[in-house]
Amino acid sequence: MSRLRIFAENAPDTPQFDSRDGAQIAAELQKIGVVFERWQAAQPIEPGATPEQVLQAYRTDIDRLVAERGFKSVDVVSIAPDNPKRDEMRAKFLDEHFHKEDEVRFFVAGSGLFTLHVDDKVYEIECVKDDLIAVPDGALHWFDMGAEPHFVAIRFFTEPDGWVGHFTGSDIAQKFPRYEPETSDKVA
Repeated sequence: MSRLRIFAENAPDTPQFDSRDGAQIAAELQKIGVVFERWQAAQPIEPGATPEQVLQAYRTDIDRLVAERGFKSVDVVSIAPDNPKRDEMRAKFLDEHFHKEDEVRFFVAGSGLFTLHVDDKVYEIECVKDDLIAVPDGALHWFDMGAEPHFVAIRFFTEPDGWVGHFTGSDIAQKFPRYEPETSDKVA
């Protein structure tokens, strides 16, 4: 289940806000320029579906988002716990960074944790199946897929190098707990 927790940047153990309600999550994130939506597939997606089948199942929402935001490419990424590069992939974005374009992800299955650092607050957003998050370009954040990553996500891009992380050198991400997904959030 999706979850938003908001902390003071110097109090990683005490959330000031905690909700699993999609409408409340969207309203709180909208205040900082982050889009949060929930999508439903137009057709069932079977385990092992091809990227083309995944994209087709969400074609209406994908086309709407591409038209609204001018994305030039869309792809599907899938990470499983048995991936031999999972530790390297996880470590890649665990430190605070930003991108030079919006980071837009839709979770077809599984889950991941986006954590944003805005002013003196930290917004921890657990995204699960059917969640779309759009983090604005320049927003300071980090992403944790967990020690045993298990997700399928649709990614949206404007430029080929827009997803490159620009790291701040801050150690704030190490002060907050790492992601440990609930077993119900894992891909079947």
